[in-house]
Amino acid sequence: MVRAKAFYEAVFGVQLVRLDTPDMEIWAFPMLGERYGAAGALVRMPGVQVGANSVVVYFSCDDCAVQAARAANAGGQICKEKMSIGQYGHIALIADSEGNLIGLHSLR
Repeated sequence: MVRAKAFYEAVFGVQLVRLDTPDMEIWAFPMLGERYGAAGALVRMPGVQVGANSVVVYFSCDDCAVQAARAANAGGQICKEKMSIGQYGHIALIADSEGNLIGLHSLR
């Protein structure tokens, strides 16, 4: 995580901020003040191997549980049910119809 954090800070010229979240380490890119949604983050969580396509792109939504259920109904799979990331909202992890892991983020 130290090396990855330094890499992304150097590439994008930003300072990542540690988010106080349960059960995982999250370093967030700067949020855009009045805009809704995740700006991006480096995340270390149990069970997800570093490398080997472990980058997760997050999509903003009103309630990530709704989109997770829709994904399952559309031929995808729910990999991690909606869970709290503290004051930063909630996330869910799904696999799309081709097996690619993506994240869903919502404030509620």
